[in-house]
Amino acid sequence: MIPTLAFAVLLAVPPAPPASSVARVLDDWHGAAAAADETRYFSHFSPDAVFLGTDGTERWTVSEFRRFAHPYFAKGKAWSFRAHSRHVAFSPEGTVAWFDEALDTPNLGPARGSGVLVRPGGEWKIAQYNLSIPIPNDLTSDFKARIEEFLRRPQTPVPSRSPAPSRN
Repeated sequence: MIPTLAFAVLLAVPPAPPASSVARVLDDWHGAAAAADETRYFSHFSPDAVFLGTDGTERWTVSEFRRFAHPYFAKGKAWSFRAHSRHVAFSPEGTVAWFDEALDTPNLGPARGSGVLVRPGGEWKIAQYNLSIPIPNDLTSDFKARIEEFLRRPQTPVPSRSPAPSRN
């Protein structure tokens, strides 16, 4: 009886989707930015998504980020990120995925993206993306001091948001 019940429980848990399904979304999203395809790029976000940029002031809703990024897409030149490694994990139900990816970028150099995707209606959508620039531990003290010095200076008021991710 117990082996039968355990087998039934295993059958009731849906298998995790393949990581390649999330990778396809992220690769197409990065490709849309490189091709300056604004519609395709923003179609990959969930309606309530958040994009966190490299600057501490960069926290955008989808509409805020689109408003800022539109001029770059309209000029036919957004940004270019290429993932050279990626790790993906899933919730037990297979409806939420989280990931981290190492990125090659022309302007930022080595960068990292991490985030969460949700799957409403069976289609993966980016709910949060966090872009960062990894700092080697041996350089942390220098960068910390430089950031603290920068923050002590009088700041120029920023229009509604800070710059978007580095463009090509």
